[in-house]
Amino acid sequence: MVVGMSEPTILATSGGLAPGVRTRLAVAPLFRHAVDLAGADGTPRVCHVGTAGGDQAWFRGELDEAGRAAGLDLSHLNLFTMPNVDDVMEHLLAQDVVWVGGGSVANLLAVWRVHGLDSIMHTVWEAGVVLSGVSAGSICWHLGGTTDSFGPELRAVHDGLGLLPYANGVHYDSEPGRRPLMHSLVGSGELPTAYCTDDGVGLVYRGTTMVEAVTEQRGKGAYLLTRGPDGESVVEERIEPRVLPGAR
Repeated sequence: MVVGMSEPTILATSGGLAPGVRTRLAVAPLFRHAVDLAGADGTPRVCHVGTAGGDQAWFRGELDEAGRAAGLDLSHLNLFTMPNVDDVMEHLLAQDVVWVGGGSVANLLAVWRVHGLDSIMHTVWEAGVVLSGVSAGSICWHLGGTTDSFGPELRAVHDGLGLLPYANGVHYDSEPGRRPLMHSLVGSGELPTAYCTDDGVGLVYRGTTMVEAVTEQRGKGAYLLTRGPDGESVVEERIEPRVLPGAR
C-alpha cells in the first residue's frame, strides 16, 4: 500500500483539466495540486474513476495521453460492464491519488453503492490516499449539492458519501442556476452549510476541515454558504483562493 498524507485529504474541484498543446487534454494545475498534496515518491500513481461519465473508452484514451505528458502512472477503475480489476480496494489503496471525473453524480453514487465503493472510498481516504475530482467528482465526497443528473433543470442531490459534513456547489459562476438554487436549498435547511467553487477553483480538506481554497484561474472564488439567523436567508462569504503555479 502506498502511504499518502498522514491526515485524510480531499481536493474537491470545479476544474483540473485543460486543452492540451499536442494532446486534446492536459493536466491543469488543480489536478497537479492533488498529486502534490499526496507527496508521492517517484512517479505518482493516479487512478481515474470515470463512473459518472459511463466509463467512456475515448475519454480514457485522451486522459492517458495527458497523464503520460504529465509524468504520471495513470490507471483507470472501470465499473462498466464489470470492474476491470480483481480487487477494487487493493487497487485504490496502491494509489497516491484517486481522481473522479465529472458527469452524473446520481448515477455515480448508485453504481458505487452496488459495488461497495461507498465503504471502500472511506477506507482509502482514511489510509491517506488523496481523493479528488471535478464536478460530480467533487460533490460525491460531500453530503449533497446541486446536479443536472435528473434532467436539464437543476435539482438537489442528498445522498453523497458524506465523508465531508457539508453540501457542495460546483460551477458556481458558469451555470446561472447553480448559485440561486444553492442559496434556496441552504436557506430552507434542505442542504446544510455549503462550500462552493467557481470554475477553476478547488477546496482542500484535511480531515473534515476546509483549510484552503486554490485556483488555476485568476480572479475566481470559493464561497461559504451558511443559513442566516432568521432561518430563511443565506449568508454568502467569499473565500479568496491561493493562485496555483501555472494558473492562467
